[in-house]
Amino acid sequence: MSQIHNKNELLKGINPSKVYIPTLIGLGVVVYMILTDHELSYKTLGAYISQASVFWLAMAVVALLVRDLFYIYRIRHLTRGQLSWTGSMYTIFLWEFSSAVSPSAVGGTAVASFLLLKEGISFGKSLAYVLVSAVLDNMFFILVGAVVITISFTGGYPQGSIFPTLSESTTAVEAVFFTSYTVITLYTILMAYGLFVKPEFIKWLFIKLTSFRWLKRFQHAAEEQGNELVIASAELKGIHIGYWIRAILSTLVVWVARYFIVNCLISAVNEISFSDHTFIFSRHVVLWVILLIGFTPGASGIAEIAFKAFFEPFSGTFTSITSIVWRIVTYYPYLILGVIFLPRWINRVFSNQNEEETVTSDPVNQ
Repeated sequence: MSQIHNKNELLKGINPSKVYIPTLIGLGVVVYMILTDHELSYKTLGAYISQASVFWLAMAVVALLVRDLFYIYRIRHLTRGQLSWTGSMYTIFLWEFSSAVSPSAVGGTAVASFLLLKEGISFGKSLAYVLVSAVLDNMFFILVGAVVITISFTGGYPQGSIFPTLSESTTAVEAVFFTSYTVITLYTILMAYGLFVKPEFIKWLFIKLTSFRWLKRFQHAAEEQGNELVIASAELKGIHIGYWIRAILSTLVVWVARYFIVNCLISAVNEISFSDHTFIFSRHVVLWVILLIGFTPGASGIAEIAFKAFFEPFSGTFTSITSIVWRIVTYYPYLILGVIFLPRWINRVFSNQNEEETVTSDPVNQ
């Protein structure tokens, strides 16, 4: 019965049928862009096809592959080799699929620990590795975000502010960015302190914060999360510095490669300087932090529209097409891979588990 229950819990988070919602939202936004963008036409599409640099489009694909390979490497490294290369590949693709069909604010981390658990990693270690992955990713956003904001506010970008102007003002974009940035920073500090310093204190804090009458209904969940943090923290004690250096470097490669995809796609339609490359990269950092609090599955629809606001000065008449290509390269492949890999993964892990139980229960093998 527990296997059936676990399988059902998994399917709730990464059911292939969930691809319809983000796909329909994305297609709806694409249709909206086509109808409202007067510069987008068959002529513009023909010009894009004939003028786009094959080299830079290929580089965008290379950057995507580098990003995925280092994601796979990182999860295998974090598990200290307990997760096989095949298991690492399944975990990353299904993790990405879960993120793609869930609101950005939710993400796929809730499913990730279950994926690792079914791959043979213990409960405590699964929690630890997933939380460490989240902390590493968030630390990248926090640190790089601080750098680009500092450069922008001190006038270091000749192109101007890294916040795009909406309705003749950047205030709205700044407000959303700093709200998201603050939430991510506070959450990451709490989780890092709990994982590496005093998990018992964070557990106490979670329970204390939910002791108020209007938050009382969340107290049980907060206590469970506190317990999980204590368990995960115990699994990370005494790990050598080399482990963390490789984890940090692989995280750096993952996100630089992911951000560089936009640089490649814009370079495919317009010659840009090194200074423009750094500015585009910086704007992508801001965009991604904003998308982290998106309320649609995988920020579908929001991302396409936001892309135009952030990068139109560099891609010009091809902005809408570049936005669509960006999502085709970085988002929709994970929906497809999820649909392909999920049934195979379920068959793989649950059939293996059934075989183990059969051997264990066989009197001859007792």
